[in-house]
Amino acid sequence: MPTRVPDIVIGRLPLYLRALEHLLKEGREITSSQELGERLGYSAAQIRKDLSFFGEFGKQGSGYRIAYLAQELRKILKVDREWPVVLVGVGDLGHALVRYAGFKPKGFRIAAAFDNDPAKIGQQVGSLVVQDSRLIPEEVKRIGAQIAIIATPASAAQEVADTLIAAGIRAIVNYAPISVKVPAGVRIQYVDPAVQLQRLTYYL
Repeated sequence: MPTRVPDIVIGRLPLYLRALEHLLKEGREITSSQELGERLGYSAAQIRKDLSFFGEFGKQGSGYRIAYLAQELRKILKVDREWPVVLVGVGDLGHALVRYAGFKPKGFRIAAAFDNDPAKIGQQVGSLVVQDSRLIPEEVKRIGAQIAIIATPASAAQEVADTLIAAGIRAIVNYAPISVKVPAGVRIQYVDPAVQLQRLTYYL
């Protein structure tokens, strides 16, 4: 495994894996960088270059064995296991995330949900009971979670991030519409649908 892979390359690997999983569902056994590129909008050369960071997965002229390449990408992305995830903020978005069925097949399970609103604490959401945010430190340690999702209002996001990181969280997906400061060694990914819409409207 290389010590330094560009983050943009890591960002494309889940897209390659998703395309491979679709091909498997179609009953396919072999694919090529050309076909993957056509499905994803990348050049065949780009896909080959990205994969070359991690080794050789196919033979020139014979393509890639889909099941094998998908298995190897799962190992590289470390989703050949199930990761417990904690969620903070159980408003409309938090409810939807807890109930979302797409996490488990990708290697993730929301194991605990927290909120500081007394009206929400104790509510049943899917298979979880919403817990008091004050329990985050002990619950994160008990679960052994390293990943968290923040779905709070912007005003609470930094304090929540600080609490999560102090409890041992090393990776955060932040849906709160604000940037938060995290120390070195903690990865954060921002998801803001409004920002994506604003990016699109530039082209309209």
